[in-house]
Parts: sequence; structure tokens; C-alpha cells
Amino acid sequence: MKIHCEWRLALSSFMYTWGGILLGRGSDRAVVIVLTKYHAKTAYQHEFLEGLSAYVFSSLEATGNIMSEAFYEKGDFCIMWVMERWGNYDFYKKNRRSSEAGVVRHLAKTGLITAVETVFLKDLLLFSLARSRNPLKENDRQITVMLFIEVKSGAKNYFRSIKQAIISVFRDKPGMLHFQLSRVRCFRRRFIVCKKFRDWDAFQYHLKDPALQPVITFLQSAVKEPPYEKGYHHLIQFAPLYGSF
Repeated sequence: MKIHCEWRLALSSFMYTWGGILLGRGSDRAVVIVLTKYHAKTAYQHEFLEGLSAYVFSSLEATGNIMSEAFYEKGDFCIMWVMERWGNYDFYKKNRRSSEAGVVRHLAKTGLITAVETVFLKDLLLFSLARSRNPLKENDRQITVMLFIEVKSGAKNYFRSIKQAIISVFRDKPGMLHFQLSRVRCFRRRFIVCKKFRDWDAFQYHLKDPALQPVITFLQSAVKEPPYEKGYHHLIQFAPLYGSF
């Protein structure tokens, strides 16, 4: 699926307004969730894939790491994302001094179209299915979908209540492996929804699920800058190859 140009422009603006919030990371003793975007030049695409893969694998072995995954956008291999969870900010900060992190920083000096964009998140809802309940098949190709939204004033609590009401329904749906609702720290009306599916068919099944309709109806009227579809991003995980969720 081709990522529409206007979606990329919308996200670029969205992430730019969220940039520079390192001071809003919350307590140094709290779990830290970090989402970082890299928009590589075509000539540096493979170097970034290798560099970010090495960074993810080294992070998974580092003290205090809870999760580390890297993705590229479906339809645009040059746009890459890294999602990390750390026991606290000190663990994350220490890992940023690793040699693998240094390689990525060196690549970023000359290999990016735009500057690195980083946001810190706070979990509101999270579940992941155990692999034993929903084991992956050899030919499965996981799809991760992220939705970036900013809701109108007064709508954030209703949005959270809708998600809480349907979480139990989604939990038992075939093919859904991971669901995460996060808020951007220091911005109470900005949210990221992240869902991971076994494959594209499972994602299409999810879109047709009647349980999703209340959320769609809400998004059509409550986002600050409609249509909400501008905030969608379809991702393919490239490190680690087997989901660490």
C-alpha cells in the first residue's frame, strides 16, 4: 500500500510540534516509553536498516530494557521507527552512550532528509497476547498500525472510556497480537494508538469488526484536524524478526 504524501506531511507537522519534549519525560524512576522517527536518504537506507537493527538487538541485551523494536513504513522503506521501553530514564540514557547508538547518531549527521524526531509516551492501555495462545506461523508477516491523533478539548476522557469499553472485545479477536493506547507526555490531548496483527488479512478483519464502530464514529467528529485517517501509519517490523511484545 502506498503511503499518501499528505499523510507524511501531516505526520511531519504532527511530530515537529511534539519535538523537543525531553524535559517532559516524567519521573526518572518511571517506565520510559520512547518513539523515534528516522527519515533516511535513499542512499543511506540500508545503512540505517543495519544500524537500527544492531541498536535494537544491543538494547534488548542492555540492563533495564523492557522492549525494543524497529519498523519501516509499508510503501516507504526510508521512513523508520524505533519503539523502546525502559525501566527508567537512567537506563535509557545510559544505553544512548552505547557504541550501537553512536553508529546511529553518526549516520544521522549526513544520512537523514529531516532531523531525528523523538517523543516520550505514557501508557494508558496495553495488552499483548502470549505467543502460546496465538503462535506465529512461519509465513506470517506481521502488520503494525499506528494512529496519531489530537482530540478536541473535552473529548480526551470520552476517547479513553471508549477504548476501555472495547478492550476486552479486541483481546479475543483472531490475529490481534498487541494493543497499546498511549498519551504524549505534556500534551494531554495527543494520543498514539498502536496495534499489531498477525498479517494483512487479520488487519482487514479488524477494520470490519462492528466493535470498532464506536471508535470510528468518535474519531470522525472529535479529532482536532480531520480526517483522522491522516494520522495512520502501516509499519513492517524488521528488528527483531520475531515480535518482542
